[in-house]
Amino acid sequence: MTDVRIHLCFDLEHDRDLYDQLLAQARRHTRFAVASRSESGAMTEAWTARMRGRISDADEVVVICGEHTDESTRVSAELAIAREEKKPYVLLWGRRGSMCKKPRSARADDGMYLWTPAMLDHQLATAMRRSREAAVPDGMKRQRRA
Repeated sequence: MTDVRIHLCFDLEHDRDLYDQLLAQARRHTRFAVASRSESGAMTEAWTARMRGRISDADEVVVICGEHTDESTRVSAELAIAREEKKPYVLLWGRRGSMCKKPRSARADDGMYLWTPAMLDHQLATAMRRSREAAVPDGMKRQRRA
């Protein structure tokens, strides 16, 4: 049984091989499953609605960053949707020995993590834990002393 259903986001024109690698990793590990992925085609309202539905149905979003990810409007749009839907996400450094780039919609303080099975498992677990943490009611918060 899998713990986390992910939406896998990647640059379709340049990084399909990275998608295949992560899919193989998901088959070997039971901690996560790829529930959906990036889709080609024109970025119409129908495309946006399909992506929003897929991202909403996932527990987390994994963005594989490659050398041209900053040029992909689809990857940028998917990450923006993930943030709008308040989905946790992780950016993975897709190619060792290459200068991988974040999507344009990424925040400046978003980290890009080395892609290893252990690191991905750790980041997925951490993001899930953060997204499940309950907010502390105002009446229970510590008061700061002036």
